[in-house]
Amino acid sequence: MMAAEAGAAKNTIAAYRSDLMLASDHLDHRLAGASTADLTRLGEHWLTLSRSSVARKSAALRRFYAFLADEGHRSDDPGAALPRPGAQRALPKTLDHGDVDRLFAAIAARIVRDPPDPNDLRLLALVELLYGSGLRATELVSLPRNAIAPDRPYLILRGKGGRERLVPISDRARAAVAAWRDHVAADRLWLFPSGKTYLSRVRLYQLLKALAADAGIPPERVSPHVLRHAFATHLLEGGADLRALQSMLGHADIATTEIYTHIDSARLVELVNARHPLADAQRRAGAKPRVDVKGQGA
Repeated sequence: MMAAEAGAAKNTIAAYRSDLMLASDHLDHRLAGASTADLTRLGEHWLTLSRSSVARKSAALRRFYAFLADEGHRSDDPGAALPRPGAQRALPKTLDHGDVDRLFAAIAARIVRDPPDPNDLRLLALVELLYGSGLRATELVSLPRNAIAPDRPYLILRGKGGRERLVPISDRARAAVAAWRDHVAADRLWLFPSGKTYLSRVRLYQLLKALAADAGIPPERVSPHVLRHAFATHLLEGGADLRALQSMLGHADIATTEIYTHIDSARLVELVNARHPLADAQRRAGAKPRVDVKGQGA
């Protein structure tokens, strides 16, 4: 059902399977027939876990019991007994412009070799697409060999939930991909092949951690998702429209995109001082703005 009806991604299905199997083990393999009391005890067993982990596990099990009830395998739905932790969304980790510059400088230092190592060309293409287009790790590593055309500044991706979106590809990224693709055999299906399939997400993480160390950045601060966050944050800092960013990131709900508006409060204060009609009236009257970009009263 999750694959055929909900259109869930493979990683989502794998996460659901893991949560259901762990719950089944705790319930002595009586998952389908669990009672309300069983699920209450299971929720108590999760008390040591983070709020986000409990929310994910509860969502997976509620979906499971709703499915059983809809299909007539149960006459009741005990999912209401599962905990519903309040929403608490942490600000995404990101990198500043200097960090990103150091990453690209570290790659550039490798590519100046003549001839450049194909692995360094691959790394440049990966980082250009992560930071330049905000791709998810799975979307990136599973790109078909000819997904990015040299004369087309965008590609169409099918992301989470089977939703399609148009992703802009910069001239830099297309040039980096073209240089790397020259080293990919024409009969390979994937842009970033590895063995019989494509580069794994784990290997992508490893490559970025090693690059961060070379750039003098603590490796734990860099990951594919951190570069995606940097893409979004820096676009907003540059004045990007939130709805356009939602489309580029492939978020189903704009509330997910709005979290980036909480990252740079100084920019938001500056925006009010520069664009609000009352601030404009103050400037005409020769008054100082009431709030400066440091967020302190005038």
